[in-house]
Amino acid sequence: MAEAFQAAAILSGALFAGAALYINLVEHPARMQCGIELAATVFGPSYHRATMMQVPLALLAAISAVCSWWFDHSMLWIAGALLIFAVIPYTLIAILPTNNRLLRPSRDRKSRETHQLLIRWGRLPALRTVASLTATIIFLIAALRP
Repeated sequence: MAEAFQAAAILSGALFAGAALYINLVEHPARMQCGIELAATVFGPSYHRATMMQVPLALLAAISAVCSWWFDHSMLWIAGALLIFAVIPYTLIAILPTNNRLLRPSRDRKSRETHQLLIRWGRLPALRTVASLTATIIFLIAALRP
């Protein structure tokens, strides 16, 4: 049973980290190359789809890591769980206000303010990427230690 929780923590953490890395290095930069109006237009659907995937992955990774800790008592599992779980409140506190401003129906998608918000948004998720990659590495170390 412990191995199943460990595998779930590692897999869901890695999937979250991969998605976060993809958004930072590929999706958002490509979106920005298409022009501000198009970037602002596709931001909403992309954001909603990513949310539906990433929130469950972060929760599954955190819960599985806590369950893994329950079985082997390594604080590495708790450290990783805290890191991967922290992306949720970070998103709500630091990123959501920018998201809400970008998603306003009255938003002028061609404006300088929209451009600035998209640039700001491009930087904000980087911390989630680092946290999730670090959590996944911690999970791997915890699982592989003797």
